[in-house]
Amino acid sequence: SLKSLCLNNVVDNMKTLWAKDYSENYLDQYQFLYIQGPFNDLTGGLVQELLRRLGETHRLNRAYLHLLLVPHLTQLSLRSCCGLVSNAICQLIAARCKNLLALDLCGCSRVQSSVLVDLIEGLPSLRKLDLSGTQCTTQVLSAVGSTCRELRELSISECKQVTSAGLVHLAYDQTRGTFNCSQLRTLVATGVEPKGDSTGFVKAVVFLLLALPSLEYFAVGYLIHALHLIQGQQFAQCGDFTDGNPFPSLAKLAQSRRTLEHGDCQIALKLKRLNDVGEHLLPLLISLCKQVVEVTILCNDEPNFGWNLSSWKNLTHLTVQCTGTNGRPLSEMAIALEELGPNLQHLSLHNFRHEDETSLSTILRRCPNLRVFSTYLSSPQEEDGYEVVQDEEDEDDLLLVYLGHTFKHLRQFNLVLMDTFKTLPRQNEVFLKSTLVSLLRASPKLEKLSLICIPFPLDKVFQKVLEAPMPVFGNLRELSLENSNVSRATIHSLMNEDNQLALMHLVQCQNIYRRDYDQFLQVIKQKKFELQINWP
Repeated sequence: SLKSLCLNNVVDNMKTLWAKDYSENYLDQYQFLYIQGPFNDLTGGLVQELLRRLGETHRLNRAYLHLLLVPHLTQLSLRSCCGLVSNAICQLIAARCKNLLALDLCGCSRVQSSVLVDLIEGLPSLRKLDLSGTQCTTQVLSAVGSTCRELRELSISECKQVTSAGLVHLAYDQTRGTFNCSQLRTLVATGVEPKGDSTGFVKAVVFLLLALPSLEYFAVGYLIHALHLIQGQQFAQCGDFTDGNPFPSLAKLAQSRRTLEHGDCQIALKLKRLNDVGEHLLPLLISLCKQVVEVTILCNDEPNFGWNLSSWKNLTHLTVQCTGTNGRPLSEMAIALEELGPNLQHLSLHNFRHEDETSLSTILRRCPNLRVFSTYLSSPQEEDGYEVVQDEEDEDDLLLVYLGHTFKHLRQFNLVLMDTFKTLPRQNEVFLKSTLVSLLRASPKLEKLSLICIPFPLDKVFQKVLEAPMPVFGNLRELSLENSNVSRATIHSLMNEDNQLALMHLVQCQNIYRRDYDQFLQVIKQKKFELQINWP
């Protein structure tokens, strides 16, 4: 785009033009609190984009940073140049960039905690703050809690000086006797767990869960332990957090969070996103967290005796990962999605066995509103004498499956068969081909398609899709066929279709050779396609 070309031009000429005078005449001779330069006339978004491009290409230096810290910035990310960020730079940010709503200092470990405190106290309007990998301490967290009243997102991952007491200071101001961060929705605190006794840390996590009324996502160790403690509601046995400090007790906090539901006094948390949840914990989480929107469930190879996720009325993003070596039959998920399916927008299924040939089509049929679907499937367990597909097949087999509706919201479809080059039983292959034809014909908004490690030829699948009476692939931007069986004729057909293809992955496609790749590049040049092909 013209915008991108202009920004790249500025980046390329920073040294010889835009920063030349300041670097040579003023950088080390004077210390300016404010600088009126050429970048003051750019919007904050363009300045941030310049910072990002300079940082990612390792061309950002101290002089450029001085010039680009303009007063009208509302967002500032310095993670790409964290080695340059010093106490002095943070003092400049505090003085110049008072309108910041989002600040990312991830990895800026050179900045002292006292300077972080001064910086945060000068930025009361912050809504998003990333202090991951910094010298964040209890004093810093206390400053965040007492100053940033509108804060929505906070990350303090890998901050080794954060303690259990520090976490509590984030949510409660001892001086005023008031709670902080009432608007905080996301808190990421991974890697701050103690190496020894975790009792105090678990209680601090409980305190945050109870004291932050708007919290929707909390990434932290011992979260499940804290949820068990909340469900048991035996707070009187927990004791105080830190001896001698006037924090509210867990029992008092719990009392303020209880709501009357179904005749019982119980605590209801507002967590909407849960990661890496063992399936045995689902009853606990369903009882405490009624508003879950996104969840990742981990399960083993043991048979599933039935999940009841119907209590999560707002669930739209579901990921299920089988962590065992053999996986589970995909048909189990077809059963589990019978009631939940229509609500789902994102569905990801990993390490399931494609044993029942109709299971994938059943799942798709039950999830008509998907925007993103991804599945990693393994072949059925081998049995004696299963039938191998021959080259000849009935054309009608490709129309065997009818999914029954249009996937008008589907933007991304990923199918990966994990057993590379392993032949599927005949029925499984026929149904899988037919399911792909039916799905691709019924997905007019599809933007990204990945069919990876597919052992059977995909030529007839694409041929049947392209023969559809209605236009297909009109919005397709990215196509991945890595390690799959597809011919150059099919690739040429896809390139010549009326679509928006910008990226095609053909790595390790067994029937695509160097001469084919050269022909593709020639066509791209002749027809002036804006298309990149990755091969071999």
